[in-house]
Amino acid sequence: MAIKDIVDPPVVLDQMPDPVALLDKTIAAPEISEQLNIFPIEWKVNTPRLLDIYEASRDPGWSPNTLPWDTFDASTLTQDQRYAIAYWWSLLSVFDASGPAVFARAMIHAYEKKEEDAIRKCFFSVTRDEMNHEEVCGRAIKACTPNGPLDYEPTTTLGRLARNNVQWLYYNGARYWDGFKNAVEEYPIPILFSSFLFGEVASSTLFASMQETTTIPVFKEAFKHIARDEGRHLSICLAVLKNILPTLSEDEKMMITKQIRAGFIFLSGVLYEPPAEFWKLPDTFIPAQRMLEEEARSAGFGVLSHEQRKKNWRVAVLRMKQTLDPYGIKFPALPEIGIDGETVDFEVGKIIPIF
Repeated sequence: MAIKDIVDPPVVLDQMPDPVALLDKTIAAPEISEQLNIFPIEWKVNTPRLLDIYEASRDPGWSPNTLPWDTFDASTLTQDQRYAIAYWWSLLSVFDASGPAVFARAMIHAYEKKEEDAIRKCFFSVTRDEMNHEEVCGRAIKACTPNGPLDYEPTTTLGRLARNNVQWLYYNGARYWDGFKNAVEEYPIPILFSSFLFGEVASSTLFASMQETTTIPVFKEAFKHIARDEGRHLSICLAVLKNILPTLSEDEKMMITKQIRAGFIFLSGVLYEPPAEFWKLPDTFIPAQRMLEEEARSAGFGVLSHEQRKKNWRVAVLRMKQTLDPYGIKFPALPEIGIDGETVDFEVGKIIPIF
């Protein structure tokens, strides 16, 4: 380009303008609505405890790729033991692998609702943690069944049963995601956090138990770190709800009661056994899962027995009840584990709990 082709900028100033004179010529900007933009121009912190938790989570202290995977030699296990361990991780991944998307959507929701900076940051940290948990699931499955859990051809009868179960789990996981997408925009933050709280109580209980019972070193190490993450997530939920629960209306309290029942039904898929209200499964599913669990236990994986899971689930539910009782929130009846309470409807299309 020749110099003669260069044009002058739109405004050429011989000198800087007088700021007072410039101010006199300004035009008022459009009125700023609370929902005008998703991005923040304020970073308010109304709950200092949340910011403390976020600061402590900046370095989670572990990473899936640094776990001692080299100590796990799948060739020392039988083929069915490998299928069984991969099956359990596949079951877990229906819950854990949905975590990054669920909490990322919740983080965006918090931005849209102009929640305080500390809530947005905590959702970000939980999304990061859930991505780590998803990676552990994937690495464990691949270590036991290359190309699993779906894109491989099982060579044993139990392996074929495992893959069929995983296909049904994957189908039901998609139904959960559809329900979550329908519900997340509808419910206020208190309802979301109460549902998330139930999942965190349940997950911290499960992973602590698995850490104790598993004898395979890499999985014991993974469960230790995941349980610590879930404990931090639990602290986030409690910090938020401590401020919110005293302000709830009766309608909001009833929504929480319904979501606890929904959470129990959904999370029983991994904490106990899947109830029929949500889980669409064939008659072969439960018998196949019980055989796979027994095979995994024979390999030292430490899957809890049916009675142990029922006991742990009951303990986790009662912890949740103890948290909510002081705020006048009715607890739903959970006859599956012997807990009396309010009888409430279950709406499949409005399910938001997460593990």
